[in-house]
Amino acid sequence: MHPIIFFSKMDFSQSNLFGYIEDLQELTIIERPVRRSLKTPEEIERLTVDEELSDIERAVYLLSSGQDIQGTSVVANLPALMRQNPAETLRRVLPKIREVLHVAGVEMQLTAAVSFLTVLQEESVSIHTYSHSFLHIILQNLEHRDAGVSNAWLETLLAVIEALPKETIRHEILNPLVSKAQLSQTLQSRLVSCKIMGKLANKFEAHIIKREILPLVKSLCQDVEYEVRTCMCRQLEHIAKGVGTELTKTVVLPELVELARDEGSSVRLAAFETLVNLLDMFDADDRSQTVLPLVKSFCEKSFKADESILVSLSFHLGKLCNGLYGIFTPEQHLRFLDFYKKLSTLGLQQENGHNDNQLQLQTLEQEKKYISVRKNCAYNFPAMIVFVDPKNFHLELYSIFFCLCHDPEVPVRYTMAISFYEVAKLLNSGVYTIHKELVTLLQDESLEVLDALVGHLPEILELMTNGGENSGSESKLLSIPDLIPALTTAEQRAATSLKWRTHEKLLQKYACLPHIIPSDQIYYRFLHRMLTIILTNNVLPVQKAAARTLCVYLRYNRKQEQRHEVIQKLIEQLGQGKSYWNRLRFLDTCEFIMELFSKSFFCKYFFLPVLELTHDPVANVRMKLCYLLPKVKSTLKIPTDKHLLQQLELCIRKLLCQEKDKDVLTIVKRTVLELDRMEISVDAFQKRFYENDLLDQEKERQEHLLLEMEQLEKEKQQNEGRSTNINDKMFEKKRRDSKTSSVLAKSITLSVPGSSSSTSAGKEDKKSKLVRSQSFSTQALHPKYSNIDKCPNKSSATGYTSSVSGMGKSCMLSFSDDSFRAHSTGNSGNVAFPSSCSSRNLFNSADQKNNGNKESQSRKMSIKNRKSNS
Repeated sequence: MHPIIFFSKMDFSQSNLFGYIEDLQELTIIERPVRRSLKTPEEIERLTVDEELSDIERAVYLLSSGQDIQGTSVVANLPALMRQNPAETLRRVLPKIREVLHVAGVEMQLTAAVSFLTVLQEESVSIHTYSHSFLHIILQNLEHRDAGVSNAWLETLLAVIEALPKETIRHEILNPLVSKAQLSQTLQSRLVSCKIMGKLANKFEAHIIKREILPLVKSLCQDVEYEVRTCMCRQLEHIAKGVGTELTKTVVLPELVELARDEGSSVRLAAFETLVNLLDMFDADDRSQTVLPLVKSFCEKSFKADESILVSLSFHLGKLCNGLYGIFTPEQHLRFLDFYKKLSTLGLQQENGHNDNQLQLQTLEQEKKYISVRKNCAYNFPAMIVFVDPKNFHLELYSIFFCLCHDPEVPVRYTMAISFYEVAKLLNSGVYTIHKELVTLLQDESLEVLDALVGHLPEILELMTNGGENSGSESKLLSIPDLIPALTTAEQRAATSLKWRTHEKLLQKYACLPHIIPSDQIYYRFLHRMLTIILTNNVLPVQKAAARTLCVYLRYNRKQEQRHEVIQKLIEQLGQGKSYWNRLRFLDTCEFIMELFSKSFFCKYFFLPVLELTHDPVANVRMKLCYLLPKVKSTLKIPTDKHLLQQLELCIRKLLCQEKDKDVLTIVKRTVLELDRMEISVDAFQKRFYENDLLDQEKERQEHLLLEMEQLEKEKQQNEGRSTNINDKMFEKKRRDSKTSSVLAKSITLSVPGSSSSTSAGKEDKKSKLVRSQSFSTQALHPKYSNIDKCPNKSSATGYTSSVSGMGKSCMLSFSDDSFRAHSTGNSGNVAFPSSCSSRNLFNSADQKNNGNKESQSRKMSIKNRKSNS
């Protein structure tokens, strides 16, 4: 019985039927060559090799009587044969390869060049043996008629020259080079000679180069073919570094000047680029009298007569301007700056030395050239900031910076995004001026631009918030409102795209935001978004990046209610979620919690929810939990967490007894052995756990400081509310007391300063404590002291920098209100606010008693005075 096929909206028109027939005919045409390419029995017989032959014998047989593809496979396998049996390979296989290469095709030639280079790099034989056996074959194939083959053998020879001794180079390469570089030789031979001489310049002393190489260089610089002159001109940089400064000035520079005036545009371009690369070797006189006039003529001709040099000129302009900076007059400085500005907008305006007719006839090639020019200008922008001085950025370069960041072409904006961090570093205190462009690039329509910007986003945002200290705090505060929407928009656009690696990278970098944005803003705009990504995204690396960033946000959240809410959601929606995928992500999140938080924090909130997953119905969840159990056990401290250790042991026993999945059971048994070998840290410091305990103590201290700051801020708000009521009451009291007798008023004035001083002292004590806790928090939260959010791949032992060492033994933290009550456990490191408040109350009550005694004494004195007067 055949299935019934339903066709929806089938179109049986004549045109469509003919279309289907044509498609079928095309398929038959494609299929015919496949049938023809099938091997006949005779061909299969010729390709068959005896399996009993050794590798060497099989290689010799295939090179002698096999087909080309078999010979090519033998040549490709030459490095392996050299590793197995170098002596037999050199004696039997290599001579056969030499014979075959005379008539070999392009594919075998290219394969041989690569294999010979691999043998050299692997050092299968000594350099003496290599030069004796392989060098002659390389030199024979240098002048192959195919340019690609010739270049491949040349690359191999240039790599061999680095390893050969001087005497071998002199006899085998340098001496034959004199005849190969003559004008009577072929063009390919002269081009090869140019490149070899550039390589030899670094192998011999200056006097040998002057006597034997420089004459050949001069003749090749005056060759009749422009390709040879161009090739030799590009090698002058290597020759100049080999001969030294003096010979460069007397021999190389005149040749460069002459080549810069050559009739061939490619020769002039090579001369210009070589001049720029050799600027450091020229003194001030050479730069001002020789190089600068040449550069000025290049710039003038580039727009009028020789546009071919524009791309190279724009690429080297930053290096050129800074290399000639010391010899520029103010007028020349301004001229080169204007030239850069002109290049930065090339192709965007109806100017640049072209009339309207020429602009209308612009070809696609010209447009691509102009895009390359603007891209190079974006690449050189940091160098141009140095050229004009960062202090003059807003006046001289900001308009160009704005244009490049808003350029219509993606490659230009991409380059600006890459160099944005360098620009921000150079501007330093003036970095606030480019904040709008940061927002623009974050909202760019191209994800490539966003990906380039995100690479240094934490450093850029840190400079934005801390770099502009001299500009006043107003600019920094104004920068936050438009920055947060730009960051959220960038994340949403990355999430809706198919480029999950960009999204992952963005989420990892967003872990820096607690140092930039207030805690409440992160909670409402970013933290819940991270939880949504963990629950809804389908890409595992993205989910893990969001989980880690969420843990960082939770780590620096400054409100206890918000922390509790997030922890509850993690446990309910992930740990107790319906999807096993969410429960797996809960275990990933717990791993990040153990990395970023203290042991006591994990034990308080996540230890038991993790153990509940031992009863999970899905085997993969139980398996992942088993892998995590050693880390879970390492968070325990004895005797404080003895009851948690008992729960852990109970869960492991249940797994051993009740587990039915054989894979999970195998991992459980392996985990039990690992847990038995583990040593649990105790509350007191031990030598073997000293570093880990110290790190954990630092985490506890910072978590405790966040609690302390929250409590102090609440007290501060309450005190501010009370102060207004106290001022009103004091004013009313003074108005009533003014009607009493002068003697009583004097006594009152004597008692008021004491109480006011005591209350002011209490206020000063609270204020100083708040300042101290805030200073600790800045140390804890500042990226210079903590790299939690910058090292996602590091473990907790290395990913957290301790700023304060040693505060005694810290108590196990609690984020509930009970954490601020006095404990009777005998821990010396506890910081309890009620105790400090009670001490202040005792101090105030003592002051009131003293003031009461003084008041009673003053009353007695006044009564005595009245009696004496009466």
